[in-house]
Amino acid sequence: MTRKTGLFTNRPDRWFMVDEVLKVIIAGGGTGGHLFPGVAIAEEFLKRGATSVLFVITGKKLEKDILGERGFNYRTIRIAGFKGKGLQKALGALCQLPGSMWESYRIIREFHPQLVIGVGGYASGPVVLAAHLMGIKTAVAEQNALPGLANRILGKFVDKVFLTYRESRKWFPVRAKVIVTGNPVRADFISGQGSKKDKDGRFTILTFGGSQGARSINRALLRAVMQLRNEIPNLRIIHQTGQDDLNYVTDAYRTYGIEAEVLPFIRDMAAAYRDADLVVCRAGATSIAEVTVMGKAAILVPFPFAVDDHQKKNALELVKAGAAMMVEERELTSTDLAETIKKLYYEREVLRDMEMKAARLGNVRAAADIVDNCLDLSGSHRGKN
Repeated sequence: MTRKTGLFTNRPDRWFMVDEVLKVIIAGGGTGGHLFPGVAIAEEFLKRGATSVLFVITGKKLEKDILGERGFNYRTIRIAGFKGKGLQKALGALCQLPGSMWESYRIIREFHPQLVIGVGGYASGPVVLAAHLMGIKTAVAEQNALPGLANRILGKFVDKVFLTYRESRKWFPVRAKVIVTGNPVRADFISGQGSKKDKDGRFTILTFGGSQGARSINRALLRAVMQLRNEIPNLRIIHQTGQDDLNYVTDAYRTYGIEAEVLPFIRDMAAAYRDADLVVCRAGATSIAEVTVMGKAAILVPFPFAVDDHQKKNALELVKAGAAMMVEERELTSTDLAETIKKLYYEREVLRDMEMKAARLGNVRAAADIVDNCLDLSGSHRGKN
């Protein structure tokens, strides 16, 4: 096994190419927060020479759109979550499990993968478990500081567990299979690192509430900007609203003469981050990974109904490092948000300090490290000089 300079860093590290036919299934999704890390891993596998990557998803429109735009093949299974859904829905989800296991078995048998990776979300559980029972090498990637129930269960069976946070190791007692890699981000974020493209002096805020939008953030940020438009005359907004609030937010910015790019869903998120001076967003694991890899200061508003309050735990990891500020949704007001934004606008040294601390937390090699370990696990690699 040959050692070489890391692909995206200057530290020595392993880097493997595929040395034989390799097929990989990546299972999970449901939200962009679970699916995008899977896309990052898939991109890295294909770059190394993997012959085929198949996604197994629940079949939501968002999943199909994301994978279809990137040319990835996918299959769907019928599965739903049961934690925090109420007794009736939980029982219904449990009744789906035998069928989803059978569907997973059929997909795996037809595709013949050497490796199956779960990236969280409902589809992850039955596919990874079926692969384990069929004697196929398996792994899971956990994005959150507090691991999800499916990954905590699957961690007992899989061959490798990839974590974003060191603090998550306590949930996986077999330490030999646990590796802290960070949360993988897509290749366009790696190539998109660096200072903002916009050099004309505008102060740009990027705001979004996850792939579906967040009404509380939309409304609070919109009202905050109205308060700031005369105090920060060079203010510019990039606003992902989700579909439901698109017309309302667009009309409000137009009425008040505020420069804003308003979209229901931002396709080129890496470019949006690159333009931003400040990010206002939820604290999903993928958003956290993107903020840190891009080295951006952020005001985080955790989704208060996230399972086990995991978004707050994600946000606190950045707050403790001095890389972000956190506002809980119940305390989110447009006036306080406006004051915080104004403070960061006028106290640029504070903003720059947050950026530097965020960048230290980002791991551009996360996808590469996961694939290195997976290729090592499957034996389908050769050292790269």
